[in-house]
Amino acid sequence: MRMSSQQHTGSYYAATVNEVTDFAPLRGDRTADVCVVGAGFTGISTALHLAERGYDVHVVEANKVGWGASGRNGGQMIGGIAGERHIARHYGRDIEELFGELRWAGHEIIRERVATYGIDCDLKYGYVDVAIKKRHMQDIRHDYDRLKKADFPHEVRILSHEETKAATGTNAYIGALLNMGNGHLHPLNLCIGEANAAVARGATIYESSPVVEIQRGSKARVVTKDGSVSADAVVLAGNAYHYLERKLRGILFPVNSFIVATEPLSAEIVAEINPHDLAICDPNFVLEYYRLSADKRLLFGGRLNYFGDDPRVIEARHRRKIARHYPQLANVKIDYAWGGRIGVPVNRVPQLGKLASNIFYCQGYSGHGVNVTHLAGQIMADAIGGTLERFDLFANVKPFVVPFAHTLSTPMVALGVLYYRLKDRL
Repeated sequence: MRMSSQQHTGSYYAATVNEVTDFAPLRGDRTADVCVVGAGFTGISTALHLAERGYDVHVVEANKVGWGASGRNGGQMIGGIAGERHIARHYGRDIEELFGELRWAGHEIIRERVATYGIDCDLKYGYVDVAIKKRHMQDIRHDYDRLKKADFPHEVRILSHEETKAATGTNAYIGALLNMGNGHLHPLNLCIGEANAAVARGATIYESSPVVEIQRGSKARVVTKDGSVSADAVVLAGNAYHYLERKLRGILFPVNSFIVATEPLSAEIVAEINPHDLAICDPNFVLEYYRLSADKRLLFGGRLNYFGDDPRVIEARHRRKIARHYPQLANVKIDYAWGGRIGVPVNRVPQLGKLASNIFYCQGYSGHGVNVTHLAGQIMADAIGGTLERFDLFANVKPFVVPFAHTLSTPMVALGVLYYRLKDRL
């Protein structure tokens, strides 16, 4: 393992990355079929899909491949698309009829890419949605029935309170839904592995190249300080970290999420708290999610009403949460603590759209990014190729615009977190 560049946040993932990327900055004027702005999951997935289809693709990244949420997240590969009920209501159609296998399409793309390109990203299967209240169990039964009706090809099972306690090592939950089609992975290694696959297919990636302007025209021109890319089509894939285009600022809230990684745990502790190596997530908006890393650290994450990045603050707040579930870990050593932003639209619907006939954007996954970004990349590649059916499914649901959302994002998100924390308690 090599230590990551300091341009990445001080995360466990950056410290254990298989390869440190070192793509040259953009210098001079270039041309391409497609220019993608952002080298996270959305941008890299789009670029790889396009490169596999023979397009000349250039990716322009302000920092490093996977620098944002794609390289910092909980690493949980969860099925489903946030906002799907809202989309179904918009069209007046049944959710199953509209989405079906789309909920899991990102999973299949990840499986295929890991196998095809030999990406070492610690991909494992096994996940539980846990229930805290009776209404959560109603949702779990509904999801179980839906999966069974759809002939879901992986093991799915409702767990009793005692079975849940045995699987998660805590008495905090009244039941759970075990899903062996979902899973977990090392997200930064996946993103970098896919970036390398895209380059092997002919794509070009530029790091340390913040975009300062996008010029419209029959060929759009993406401009950085030291260069430009003129392309037939542009895809904006910056998600919560992209503020270049004013139109995109007021339709997405950047919500902070924070994670800690403990020291490696003993086999005895692992057998107590997570004997089946499952990813665990609760149903709240101000949620908690956790799992074991490949080297058996507890990776524990959650949303906090905090807008800094001091590892000591993150550690202190998460330590209390960990101790509530696992008293035996009250004094465990925490080796890494970090945070990042996820993009949350008001209506929770992933935002796919156009700013011009040849300038596309794609963002806003509300915490389902590992799965949905990979599907979104495929959809964006389809749209650029002229197949718009799945693109329009999302693009026709117009985002809710919040005036001054970018300028006032911190106090507005703080109020939003407070609102959802109160709602979670009901």
